[in-house]
Amino acid sequence: MSANLTPGKPAPDFRLPRDGGGEARLADFKGKKLVLYFYPKADTPGCTREAQAFSALKDEFAAAGTEILGVSADPVKKQNAFKAKHNLAIPLASDETHDMLQAYGVWGEKSMYGKTYMGITRATFLIGPDGRVARIWPKVKVEGHAGEVLAAAKAL
Repeated sequence: MSANLTPGKPAPDFRLPRDGGGEARLADFKGKKLVLYFYPKADTPGCTREAQAFSALKDEFAAAGTEILGVSADPVKKQNAFKAKHNLAIPLASDETHDMLQAYGVWGEKSMYGKTYMGITRATFLIGPDGRVARIWPKVKVEGHAGEVLAAAKAL
């Protein structure tokens, strides 16, 4: 996680291509709360469960004045297939350049089975209607996470 990005700081701006065409920009969510969740790879078990959990709660987030945006480094074509295959109800954005991922401190060195590689840390940011970071979940465990984020969004 970026040591510079803490609750109360302005959320880093972004403009990313998104599923279905078009763009997702931080400015699109001005005046609303935004759940910005980062996931390592589309159509993998953990990422699928997380996207399904956020999709299932989409209406409850909307009732709390909160939008949801999932972001990974997968190309838009893969995001479209992931969304269609699992009937996801939330928008997905693609950061193949890793610029936004780096700005949020979620792109970095990871290790698995003794090998190191560059990848995305599963993390979630709740951004307030003022465009400032309200809360950060730096190392997400998928089970129960969407509900916990919903509770925090309602409390904001």
